[in-house]
Amino acid sequence: LKEKRMVWPLTWAVIIGTLPGVFIGAWVRIEYLPDPKNFKFFAGFVLLYIGTRLLFDVVKNKKQTATSRKQSHSLPEQLVVSQTRFSLKNVEFHFAGQTYRCSTLAILLVCFLVGIAGGIYGIGGGAIVAPFFVSIFKLPVYSVAGAALMGTFVTSVAGVTFYQILSTRYPAESIAPDWYLGILFGLGGLLGIYLGARCQKYVPAHIIKMILCVCVLFVAGKYIVSFFV
Repeated sequence: LKEKRMVWPLTWAVIIGTLPGVFIGAWVRIEYLPDPKNFKFFAGFVLLYIGTRLLFDVVKNKKQTATSRKQSHSLPEQLVVSQTRFSLKNVEFHFAGQTYRCSTLAILLVCFLVGIAGGIYGIGGGAIVAPFFVSIFKLPVYSVAGAALMGTFVTSVAGVTFYQILSTRYPAESIAPDWYLGILFGLGGLLGIYLGARCQKYVPAHIIKMILCVCVLFVAGKYIVSFFV
């Protein structure tokens, strides 16, 4: 918000698309997928595909780096989100001298599927949505972080609330959130998110993509290998 990098049309599309999926995913997890092994195998291949797309994108565009300018409070004007438009057909915004446009229905569909996956096992909606935005929709990495984080925040609160409610209906199962562990995750995550947001503008886009690529491929490999171990 402070650096004017929130793409609000994209943010609302993420929230609207993901929320129903989170509720469906939570219900599916309890009723049909109590064992995460099979789902992780499927999720591993999805992440493997995303990571591979990111890797090819990094190799193809390694010479194209965003201009980094050290400023204390805001990015240069050309690296600020502006001229945002939202309709049932397209999400459109202007960033870094270019206009980006993507299908609203495609974003809603992707986020809905991501919401189901996140609702089932809490693997992190933003961690999947961000690579999709960068590798599939070809959106700039500097502009998608805010939308992915806001979507993750809203859907995570909704998911935790829904699981807490469901725990009263399934007292024999371990469904209720572990609040103490969650607080520890949150405290560490708050510090990391703040530092990440502050440092992002000083790191070339291809480096950020490579870090994201390594993280996604690592999780994909871990999920797939765990299926056979």
